[in-house]
Amino acid sequence: MLIAGFPAGAWGTNCYVVAPAAGEECVIIDPGHQAAQGVEETLRKHRLKPVAVVLTHGHIDHVASVVPVCGAHDVPAWIHPADRYMMSDPEKALGRSIGMPLMGELTVGEPDAVHELTDGAELKLAGMDFSVAHAPGHTKGSVTFRTPETSEVPSVFFSGDLLFAGSIGRTDLPGGDMAEMLESLTRV
Repeated sequence: MLIAGFPAGAWGTNCYVVAPAAGEECVIIDPGHQAAQGVEETLRKHRLKPVAVVLTHGHIDHVASVVPVCGAHDVPAWIHPADRYMMSDPEKALGRSIGMPLMGELTVGEPDAVHELTDGAELKLAGMDFSVAHAPGHTKGSVTFRTPETSEVPSVFFSGDLLFAGSIGRTDLPGGDMAEMLESLTRV
């Protein structure tokens, strides 16, 4: 399995491009603020063809480049329905009034095709399997993605902002809830 990741934009949000191998189809995870250029460089470097963008949650630092990335490759985005509104109204997710400046000019909105994620869903994308676990706490629609373990490849876990090295995601933004976060951390 090929996993290429890079920190995107001012927040340094982790964006990942995942494929069975170089030269194959791939999935893009969390193309956040200013991620489009890094995505394109990664695709060229590894000769990859995107089939989908999957989103761990709807905060702007994880979805800001979803419209240009999906549009450039004519691929759908996948997001949990509780966070879908954040693609078009990122200020609401941050507790800001519409019209207040947010990281300069951003292209917000939904790509042409959006599919909704559900807890327990099994996605088969680019020749890979991803298990979806709804993990509210950071946002109401936070999800994680896990690949199955095989004899050749260990399971890989994409946690979004549920879990960090030595910490957990914040719960003080609209939709965050510490009790839900603790339950999600225990369950997922």
